[in-house]
Amino acid sequence: MTKEKYLDDLKEIRTIMDKSTRFISLSGMSGIMAGIYGLIGSAVGFYIINTQKIYFNTFSYEKLTAGDILSNHGLIIIGTALIVAGLSIITAYFLTIKKARKHNQNIWSSQSRRLVLNFLIPLATGGLFVLVLMQYKLIGLVAPAMLIFYGLSCVNASKYTIGTVKYLGITCIALGMINTQFIGYGLYFWALGFGVCHIIYGAVMHFKYDQ
Repeated sequence: MTKEKYLDDLKEIRTIMDKSTRFISLSGMSGIMAGIYGLIGSAVGFYIINTQKIYFNTFSYEKLTAGDILSNHGLIIIGTALIVAGLSIITAYFLTIKKARKHNQNIWSSQSRRLVLNFLIPLATGGLFVLVLMQYKLIGLVAPAMLIFYGLSCVNASKYTIGTVKYLGITCIALGMINTQFIGYGLYFWALGFGVCHIIYGAVMHFKYDQ
């Protein structure tokens, strides 16, 4: 009986320590929804690119240039990506608020501020780097760079939240590095990383931490 009480006390101490140093209210369901949004966005991109291939024989994803990106169809793809990101952020915000209330945790605490800061620094750096790639017409490296820097953001922020986020980040980094050797297939890797992996890791987080 004493041993069981001792173990319960240790679990309670660990929970208190986690709450004091980590923001544990990230919603696994928001990861699942972000993955679904990512797959829908990828499908839109595939549709546009395949349509371009039908009507413009000289066009192919492998030869995608900055001019193609800034065309009407390219702008639609960029707009779709921004919509996907926006929906993901909004969904994560509201589901995280719901979970935070359930755990009696403040949504904007020192833990969440550290989480956001450590997530945004690599992400903002990656965004600027992607703009440089587009400036020099290195369009084939845009998708790998997005995956790599997003993965670095997840790994960097994982110290202040649920540990599963670190493994999502490592997976995205690995996919981005592999994608550098398969230039022209960025949408496939983008769909795998931002779509499928988000759904998988979101489901793990949901069933492990949200129940």
